[in-house]
Amino acid sequence: MRFNRLRRRDLITLLAGAGASWPLAALAQQPAMPVIGYLDAGAPEPNANLVAAFRKGLSEAGFFEGQNVAIEFRWAHNENARLPELAADLVRHRVAVIATPLNTPASLSAKAATTTIPIVFGMGGDPVKFGFVASLNRPGGNLTGVTIMNAELMAKRLGLLQELLPGATLFAVLVNPNSPLITESIITDMRAVAGIGRQIEVLTASTTRDIDTAFASMAQKRASALLINPDTLFRDRREQLVTLAAHHKVPAIYPWREAVEIGGLMSYGSSVAEVSRQVGIYTGRVLKGEKPADLPIMEVTKFELVLNLTTAKALGIDISPKLLALADEVIE
Repeated sequence: MRFNRLRRRDLITLLAGAGASWPLAALAQQPAMPVIGYLDAGAPEPNANLVAAFRKGLSEAGFFEGQNVAIEFRWAHNENARLPELAADLVRHRVAVIATPLNTPASLSAKAATTTIPIVFGMGGDPVKFGFVASLNRPGGNLTGVTIMNAELMAKRLGLLQELLPGATLFAVLVNPNSPLITESIITDMRAVAGIGRQIEVLTASTTRDIDTAFASMAQKRASALLINPDTLFRDRREQLVTLAAHHKVPAIYPWREAVEIGGLMSYGSSVAEVSRQVGIYTGRVLKGEKPADLPIMEVTKFELVLNLTTAKALGIDISPKLLALADEVIE
């Protein structure tokens, strides 16, 4: 009987040990959860809507953060000089793909950091012109993404301001000198559109303090209206821009509707949230095994004109019936 009890005890111990090891063995055989590196030149708080849109795109592609994919966020907090090290850090972590939604400086840093890890970018310019891809249809290499050609819309925004203020003669444009989107061709195109009798005054700002200084300079020069160039710094500081424009009583046009929703006068451009969603979808497709070289660059071609009548009234501006008819949305 004692022998039988020992055998029974040994058997129970053996089964218990085996039962404990089976789940561990099964877990070891499961593939590791892929990690996305999310690189942005801005800060997390002002870009919460873009992160949400990116996650939505991922979910449409079948990936859910914390369930079958992880995301490592790296934010430069509008210090572009930090981007190369942040990109290198993601490479060291061996992420499966790097996403840079609507952020050309971050995309440039990611491109310089790796030629093997797939990169899905979003940008407001021509990716062929910037040397990101060989062509829009066949990108080649390890990059693909979404473009809205936002920088090319600056001349159109100037035309809308001229329609709003037909008697204006001096227009200011706020640019970030540290942004690769700032090129002489943009300013040249705007001056060509301005035509005879109208001038373009270029104001620069690369910090939040610079923005205050730029508005003070614009007030001194008595500019009739202001154009905000698409840039991460300005998108993150849109509340500051709208507040200063109201304080100085200057009509301003923005690249993003979000600025008009918080009191800006008017905006013209594509939905930045939609760009982030599409970047999320493309990131999911890459995680599923598609090669960036074979994914054509997606061009977002829908542009919206949004007007804020309350702000126009506060500025003493009567918006013409023609401009109202062109608007896709009017906020009252």
